[in-house]
Amino acid sequence: MKTIRVVAAVIKAFNEKGEPVIFATQRGYGEFKDGWEFPGGKIEAGESPQAALKREIMEELGTEISVGELIDTVEHDYPAFHLSMDCFWARIVSGKLILNEHEAARWLTKEELDSVEWLPADVRLVELIRDAMSGSICGREHLKGKAARLRE
Repeated sequence: MKTIRVVAAVIKAFNEKGEPVIFATQRGYGEFKDGWEFPGGKIEAGESPQAALKREIMEELGTEISVGELIDTVEHDYPAFHLSMDCFWARIVSGKLILNEHEAARWLTKEELDSVEWLPADVRLVELIRDAMSGSICGREHLKGKAARLRE
């Protein structure tokens, strides 16, 4: 089975109430059109996952991000391929989020994470994010990766 390596950005911010929110996008094309996911894309030859993520977010959303810690690498078998997805915390550095490739987007609180239909590969990641948003690592300083959560 063919393996496709991709990266995903879990972009974190705070809403007007000071609650942590995560940016989710609805796919606007292809086999998985209308499913919800975290923005990102394929890693090109010779590119680091972090560089790929910065490039993909600029292409898809017209926004510069800083890439934080690795949350997890999700391995998921779809019928036609195996997906290996490096998922990183990220934050916006500059620019406004513009949907160049997606149907829709939403900022989701922890309580709203189940309000969208996630693509199968993103379901496990959503659970890790929910755990992180529930714990003390969700402070204003920065959401950290799964490894940091396990150390607490």
